[in-house]
Amino acid sequence: MNELVPTGEVRPGSGAMFDAIAHRYDRLNRILSMGIDKRWRRKTVAALRLPDGPSRVLDVATGTGDLALDIARRHPAAHVVGVDPSVKMLARGVAKVAARGLDDRITLDEGDAQALTYPDASFDGATIAFGIRNVPDRARGLAEMARVVRPGGRVCVLELSEPRRGIMAPLARFHVHVVVPRIGALLSGAREYRYLQKSIAAFPPPDEFAAMMAAAGLEIEAVRALTFGVCHLYVGRVPGGDEVAS
Repeated sequence: MNELVPTGEVRPGSGAMFDAIAHRYDRLNRILSMGIDKRWRRKTVAALRLPDGPSRVLDVATGTGDLALDIARRHPAAHVVGVDPSVKMLARGVAKVAARGLDDRITLDEGDAQALTYPDASFDGATIAFGIRNVPDRARGLAEMARVVRPGGRVCVLELSEPRRGIMAPLARFHVHVVVPRIGALLSGAREYRYLQKSIAAFPPPDEFAAMMAAAGLEIEAVRALTFGVCHLYVGRVPGGDEVAS
């Protein structure tokens, strides 16, 4: 969940920002999400609906590679390419991939979601988890993912959100606005965890973000609220082609 911002001139959400917190990123995420993020990623992998045979998947804002690893484990014939602007996050991801013996099936590249270097229609699906909030031009990032996925393939976006309705909404907002910044500061010494609450609050409501995906050329298949709405999974399909279904 890419959500820290150090002081100084570093842009919130940039690769330089994540370089500064790469060494504590995974541990803090597990604690702050209480481990629920693992379940959310499993749902994202399932939503790709990849074929059982060979496939290629792009994981944008891959960070330390958790989602890329999940995709590779769920689909033994898939090759996963992860791309991220933070070289230090990628370095930790490379170590995790090597430790699991998946070097031949997961490739991690430095890159920008707004200017992907891959050819048109070169992947069977694409994902981005907890990263679209940090892309300055979200519309361009979505259009780039749609461009590199073949017709019939899916683009799955997993992103945090601030619940506004329901009995659990006040508790969820308290967790985001009070608990997360305080635990982040206590465990890491980083008061900058305030960026998390600000970026979530500023993110468009689900219907508006789904409309943005549609404007990027995707057919919206699903918008799913997860865990009382503290997270949403958006599933879009690139028009045309054959269905990509497991």
